[in-house]
Amino acid sequence: MANVFEQLGVRTLINAAGPVTRLSGAVMDDEVVDAMREAGQYSVDMAELQAAAGKLIAEVTGAEAGYVTSGAAAGLLLATAACVTGLDPGKMNRLPDTQGMKDEVIIPRSHRNFYDHAVRGVGVKLIEVGISDRFSGAGVRDTEAWEIADAITKQTAAIVYVAQGHARPSLPEVTAVAKEHGVPVIVDAAGQLPPAAHLKRFVAEGADVVCYSGGKAVGGPQGSGILCGRKELVSAVALQHLDLDVHYDLWNPPVSLIDKHAMPGAPHHGIGRPCKVGKEQIAGLMVALRKFVDEGDELRYTRWAKLVALLADRIGHLSAADVEVDLERIVPILRVRLKDTHTGIDVVKQLMDGTPSVHVNTAGVYEGVLGFNPICLSRDQVPQIANRLQELLG
Repeated sequence: MANVFEQLGVRTLINAAGPVTRLSGAVMDDEVVDAMREAGQYSVDMAELQAAAGKLIAEVTGAEAGYVTSGAAAGLLLATAACVTGLDPGKMNRLPDTQGMKDEVIIPRSHRNFYDHAVRGVGVKLIEVGISDRFSGAGVRDTEAWEIADAITKQTAAIVYVAQGHARPSLPEVTAVAKEHGVPVIVDAAGQLPPAAHLKRFVAEGADVVCYSGGKAVGGPQGSGILCGRKELVSAVALQHLDLDVHYDLWNPPVSLIDKHAMPGAPHHGIGRPCKVGKEQIAGLMVALRKFVDEGDELRYTRWAKLVALLADRIGHLSAADVEVDLERIVPILRVRLKDTHTGIDVVKQLMDGTPSVHVNTAGVYEGVLGFNPICLSRDQVPQIANRLQELLG
């Protein structure tokens, strides 16, 4: 019987690229899918559901509060809006018109990326700081903490920090400067799981809001994200995200999420209203988050490493490429390094266009290197990948 995608005329594929959004994110565990199916059978108050989910998120992150977003990018938009408006409903109503508000967000120049469009979407201006000579090859320096301090003005609403292993300056340096000037720090940690320790790391290092993807290694629904941080900012996030089409006298959100009496009135639908999260996504993400924490890094790594080793064994010898297994990474991968007889682009196209369609990590494609990430793979897909590589390169 044809699956739901085949009925729509959409072919399924083998995803050896990893849980990237354009390839539909993670492959969900049966328990996650079951939770989403069950959630779809009931009606709930979304503020109550977010408050309950926030309690679990706070528990696993060590933050004061948590919230479920429709992805890490949505989290960046909501976090930025919260930093600009605080709990002022009048300011919330005026966004993205930031006239009369703090409307500048500082970001190290080497942290700029396509996803910071979500930050700019609030109506703020990004203030780039520093020169990333180490990436241009012109030197060794990058943005330094004193440069961030030097850029802070009365218009500074927040500092955005993109967490990466190579990011400079260090987050503790940035949060120390920020706290000295009373400026919140938003951390984009979209792809920083695993290790599970990163759930608590960035809050422990002084971040005010942290945004994670829920649809990558966590194994939750593709359109989900985790936001955690200071309670006041999370409340501002909720106020600019939830459906507020309700009479004020009948509006009774959980105080743990929103204290309605701390404001003169409720705002209108907020700038985050288009970033709707369904009850199914919240339920599925909570199950996935518990499973991610309970499994632990060691068991997760072992599971992935076994798939990589099995793939290497099934591929065997390739006359037109060398096969390398890299077990030194948090997520082990297999690399196929092409010899001069083939180009990376040609091989990737043939893998994608074949049957089954195989997608790989293409970060090194122009150097003739294809990466095979195990996160979205199953054991029965391994021989199919090996057969395709043997057909093309053996």
